[in-house]
Amino acid sequence: MTRKPHTADGQMPDDGMLFLDRQLCFAIYSAAHAFNRTYKPLLDPYGLTYPQYLVLLSLWQDDGRSVKSLGDALHLDSGTLSPLLKRLEASGYIERTRDRADERQVLITLTRKGKDMRQEAKAILKEIGKAAGCSADELDGLSASLRDLAGNLRNLQKLADD
Repeated sequence: MTRKPHTADGQMPDDGMLFLDRQLCFAIYSAAHAFNRTYKPLLDPYGLTYPQYLVLLSLWQDDGRSVKSLGDALHLDSGTLSPLLKRLEASGYIERTRDRADERQVLITLTRKGKDMRQEAKAILKEIGKAAGCSADELDGLSASLRDLAGNLRNLQKLADD
C-alpha cells in the first residue's frame, strides 16, 4: 500500500498543490531558462554568454575585484568562475593580474573593451525590459523579492552546513 503525503499539520494536501505549474521552484527554473534564451541573441553579437555578462555587470559595479570577491558576488565557485574569466580575458574584456600586496590574490579588471561594453548593456537592458512586459518598478519589486528569497534559501543552507 502506498502512503499518501501529509502536510505539516497532518492533513492531506490538496492534489493541486503538487501540480508542476503551482511550484515556485519550477516557475523560477522556467523563468531562468526564458531569460537565458532572451539574452542569447542580444549577447551573441558581442561573443558573450549570459554568465560572462553577469561577470561584466559585477565589474561595472566594482572594477578591480579579486577572483574570490567576484565569486562571492556571483555565488560561483572558482571551478566555475575561472573558465569564464579565461574566456573573457581571451575576448579582450578583462585582465587578470596578481595583487601586488598579496601575490596569492588575482585581481580582475576591465579593459577598455570591457568598459565600453557598459554602454551597449544599456540597450540590452531596455530590450530585456520590453521582453519582460513589466514596468521598471514591477521589475525592481520582483528582483527585490527574488533576492530576499535567494538570501533566505542560502541562510537555510548555511545553517544546515554548520
